[in-house]
Amino acid sequence: MTEPNKSLTYADAGVDIDAGNRLVDMIKPLVKATARPGADAEIGGFGGLFDLRAAGFKDPVLVAATDGVGTKVKLAIDSGLHAGIGIDLVAMSVNDLVVQGAEPLFFLDYFACGKLDPDAATAIISGVAQGCRDSGCALVGGETAEMPGLYSGRDYDLAGFAVGAAERDRLLPRRDIAVGDAVIGLASSGVHSNGFSLVRRIVELSGLSLQAPAPFSPVVTLGAALLTPTRIYVKSCLRAIRETGAVKALAHITGGGFTDNIPRVLPKQLGVRIDLAAVPVLPVFKWLARQGQVAEPELLRTFNCGIGMIAVVPREAVAAVTDILTQGGEGVTVLGEVVATTGERVIYDGHLDLDA
Repeated sequence: MTEPNKSLTYADAGVDIDAGNRLVDMIKPLVKATARPGADAEIGGFGGLFDLRAAGFKDPVLVAATDGVGTKVKLAIDSGLHAGIGIDLVAMSVNDLVVQGAEPLFFLDYFACGKLDPDAATAIISGVAQGCRDSGCALVGGETAEMPGLYSGRDYDLAGFAVGAAERDRLLPRRDIAVGDAVIGLASSGVHSNGFSLVRRIVELSGLSLQAPAPFSPVVTLGAALLTPTRIYVKSCLRAIRETGAVKALAHITGGGFTDNIPRVLPKQLGVRIDLAAVPVLPVFKWLARQGQVAEPELLRTFNCGIGMIAVVPREAVAAVTDILTQGGEGVTVLGEVVATTGERVIYDGHLDLDA
């Protein structure tokens, strides 16, 4: 009960404005390092500015995306490993921009917590800044919300917002996708940021702690292995689009896997035939499948299984596109081809290699 005549403060209610101001001072150099043509990446004002003309666009169409990282954030909280989750936050939005042929221009983040820990928040924003540098966009602002009573203990949540642009005549997907076009896959770095409610349930059933060695990669802890940041495909894909002129479509493989994401970029009368034996299944997915007794159709609908991005290109351009992507550090696999269909949009041949 409040003492008579005691004057209450915001801090008494659990919100520390001074801690928020300290956080802003701590992250200013991180944000400044994301500056690019069109944005100086300064924070502290009421909004972020971007100059499209300075960025070199002539007839731009703006493309926007927003996302979070789902319950992967719970693993970051429980393990105390926060930096990678900021990269995830950026990746989930900027990878969605590039599938439409757009170059990411700027990013804003929203960080909400019960009690602000400036050190943990700085680690998170450091990851956000790294993701922005990796994708070539400026971090022009964000919001930190301390909300005691809504979030408990160390809990926090994140959301990200990215805006990009493409020249009008370079938007994807193109209208000339045709039967016989090749479907190539770009390797993922791990689970990325989808399916973590199932991942967490499997970890719980395994009886392993997040600090235990990962059964599929004993040189790191289970928590660190599962928190491997989402791969950012922006720079390699933009280069392939611009230098080859052959990329007809891209599909970011997130929740829903191949089954739900590939049809989103295809004309309605077309589908794809995928050779599952060609998918480079990562050890983490083999462990999840075995430990959780997860059936193949469920794996394909929940996880990326080792492929984080799909590209549709003319058969004769496979070598040229693969060369550019490989130079950009991507692992590239030809997975199948575009087919005519009036039924299933994604047709699977063979099975995933799930042997340990």
